[in-house]
Amino acid sequence: MKKALVLIPVLAFALVLAVGLSAQVKKGKTRGALTKQLMGGLVRPNCAGLGAALKKEPADDKAWAALATQAALLNEASYILMADGRCPDGDWKAACDTLRGCSKAVMAKIEAKDLEGANTAFKALTGACGACHKKHKK
Repeated sequence: MKKALVLIPVLAFALVLAVGLSAQVKKGKTRGALTKQLMGGLVRPNCAGLGAALKKEPADDKAWAALATQAALLNEASYILMADGRCPDGDWKAACDTLRGCSKAVMAKIEAKDLEGANTAFKALTGACGACHKKHKK
């Protein structure tokens, strides 16, 4: 009985520690932007805009350039989301690595004006988002 009384607080502490270590990092160590703000102001609008625009052939070079900007900002987000102590675990890192690689592939396909290839790379990109959100988004 005494062992159980000692073991219960130890297990409770271990559970709290494990949840804390695997929880989403809400903010970097020194930078002010919350992860939620980066997602809402940088990732979500560029991802949604890119996805919507890739549904049809861009009308001109200006439209292709706008797509390239959105893909480039998603690529940059892959670095920001890893910086300043934001990365809590390997799932987060893997998703950022996939976001980085796929957004680079999207940029290359956009530069080549290959809509089908850009769409294929974009689908892989959104898969990275989904994998991370499954674990970290509440």
